[in-house]
Formats: sequence, structure tokens, C-alpha cells
Amino acid sequence: MEADGDELSARPALETEGLRFLHVTVGSLLATYGWYIVFSCILLYVVFQKLSARLRALRQRQLDRAAAAVEPDVVVKRQEALAAARLKMQEELNAQVEKHKEKLRQLEEEKRRQKIEMWDSMQEGKSYKGNARKPQEEDSPGPSASSVIPKRKSDRKPLRGGGYNPLSGEGGGACSWRPGRRGPSAGG
Repeated sequence: MEADGDELSARPALETEGLRFLHVTVGSLLATYGWYIVFSCILLYVVFQKLSARLRALRQRQLDRAAAAVEPDVVVKRQEALAAARLKMQEELNAQVEKHKEKLRQLEEEKRRQKIEMWDSMQEGKSYKGNARKPQEEDSPGPSASSVIPKRKSDRKPLRGGGYNPLSGEGGGACSWRPGRRGPSAGG
């Protein structure tokens, strides 16, 4: 029994000494490298989260590929839907091209008609500018061109005096600008 009592009394002292050693060792380690350990744990956690998300996405893609390979009907339906969408887009594009071509044809026809009218007016001895305005005047109801009296512009007050010319260099005051000498600088 005594041997058992010695073993029991020796064991707690050994355990307490081991705990003290562990406490001192861990305490000094945390005191020296504590912040580094905390930041490295946070960094490892973030990296682990990113990698696990990527691994989940990779597994999902592999499962989708496997499901698509197993079900050829789904692949065929996807391809048909894609071909239908492409055909629809191509038809819309063709319709836009036709509209654009028709618009260009109309513009060309209008230019050609204006050139013919200009040529006819030149043959008659009229100004083509006057002829271009003539259809607008004919369309507008109102007094005829002979009864319209042009307004005089002399009713307006001039902005500056009649003798002022900014390019002459006169009358501007004490400030006058002269260009610099031409040629190489006199620096040496």
C-alpha cells in the first residue's frame, strides 16, 4: 500500500510541474509571438474560406458536366435554343440592314432629284439657291414675293462706334501689342 501512496503523492507533483512548465512555455511563446499568431490564424481562416468556395464551385461544375454528359437531350435542347437565338438575332440584324439601305436609297434619290432641279433651273437661267427656296415659299400660304418688303437693318444701333477697328491698332489706349523679333535669340 505504501508503494501505491508514494505513487499517488508523486504523481500530482509531477503533473503540477508539467503544467507549470507548459504554462511558462506557452505564456512566453504568446508574449513573444502573440500578434503574429493571431494574424496568421486570421489569414489562414480567410484563405481556407476562399479555397473551400472555389473547391465547391469546381465540384459543382464537375457535377454539371457529368449530368450534361449523361443527358444528351439537355445538350441538344441547349444547342437548339442557342441556334434559335442566333437565328433571331441575325434576322433582326438583316431587318436593320434593309431599313438602312432603304434610307440610303431615299437619300440618294433626294440628292438626285435636287441635282436635276438645280440643273433645270441653271438651264432656265435662274439661281439654284432661289429655286431651292421656291418650293417652300409656294407651300406656305401668305403674301406673294412681290408684295413682301424687306426690312431695313439700319434701325439697329451699332455695338461700337463706326471708326473702331481692332486690327488697326489705333484708338485702343496705351496698350499695344507688337510681335517679337524674328530670328535666333540673342543668347549667345
